[in-house]
Amino acid sequence: MMNVNWLRSFCTLVEEGHFTRTAERLHMTQSGVSQHVRKLEEQLGTELLVRQGKQFSLSGAGERLYAEAQGILLALSNLELAVVEDPPYEGGVRVMSPGSVGLKLYPQLLALQHKYPKLTIDYRFAPNSGVEHAIAESAVDIGFMTTKSTLADVSCTPVAEEALLLVTPATVEDAEWETLMALGFIDHPDGSHHANLLLGANYREFQHSNLFPRKGFSNQIGLILEPVSMGLGFTVLPAHAVEAFPKPELIKVHQLAHPVRETLYLCALRHRPLQKRMETVIAEAKRWL
Repeated sequence: MMNVNWLRSFCTLVEEGHFTRTAERLHMTQSGVSQHVRKLEEQLGTELLVRQGKQFSLSGAGERLYAEAQGILLALSNLELAVVEDPPYEGGVRVMSPGSVGLKLYPQLLALQHKYPKLTIDYRFAPNSGVEHAIAESAVDIGFMTTKSTLADVSCTPVAEEALLLVTPATVEDAEWETLMALGFIDHPDGSHHANLLLGANYREFQHSNLFPRKGFSNQIGLILEPVSMGLGFTVLPAHAVEAFPKPELIKVHQLAHPVRETLYLCALRHRPLQKRMETVIAEAKRWL
């Protein structure tokens, strides 16, 4: 009979793509992870990883095993949920959201963990597409997205709304189309999506964010407004991200004729039951959002 712990170590290694991150996620040593994979290969009598120094890729057998094992591990996890104690304030909860939501929500979830020390919050930031795929692959327990998922296995429930804001350097008096074209766009992972929503509703000239000269890009939510504050361009961001910027005197938020608010969705794997600790986190998130 195949050892479930070996199988879980192998699947986690495939998901993380790195022995160190796998060991951290499983609270193991790197040598322990390697040993589990070696034992699994010995039991099956075939190579699962093609090793190239510190790098690796999956063999054909490894790809087939990973494809089959995900469903097995999920079924075992659901079985455990159905038969064991399910405390509301103990255990880990993996959450993922776009950065703006995280800036608002993560400090509140840390306060919840401080109140209940046996509750562990694992919070990761990612654009909508990253959140969607992480949920579908069971890499996180719950996620927040600003667009509804297109995947059948991911359920989405609207829980809040957040304003989108046009932000320029503080020296810009007006946000006329010609001014924005001269400034250029500071892009970010959801930049095109946000620009399409807000600028498309307010400027007849707008067709796509690619119209603007691209003056920079950052995937760190706390740094997107840095180049804007230095006069290097403009951007469109959700309100939570703008409110968190530590130098508000260097930027300007422009009130447009047609305000746009995007819906925030709570997302989870459709057929996976939510544990009580997840429901605790969801209730706290709804309270703040």
